[in-house]
Amino acid sequence: MVHALLHLLVPGVVALLFYRPRWRRAWLILAAALLLDVDHVLATPMFDPARCSINYHLLHTYWAMGGYVLMLFPRVTRVWGVGFLLHMALDYAECWQLGIIWPQ
Repeated sequence: MVHALLHLLVPGVVALLFYRPRWRRAWLILAAALLLDVDHVLATPMFDPARCSINYHLLHTYWAMGGYVLMLFPRVTRVWGVGFLLHMALDYAECWQLGIIWPQ
């Protein structure tokens, strides 16, 4: 529950700090990075509280993260790239909390 709340609060803080003039729009885009969790429906079981998402789900792989880094360069995709990488950072923090220091 706390993890899901962080996926909404942290993007809000980032939007307020770095996208002040259009923080509401930026927050919506950053929070929309939750859409990455659509790949969880392909897993069995769909939700496992002891499983680390990083490098397990398709959109949470290191290859996908490389794509998210590339999204930082074009201005039109930059906010989405920030949102996706922020999502990965929050998921990695959850892995760390679970005791999985470096996901496979």
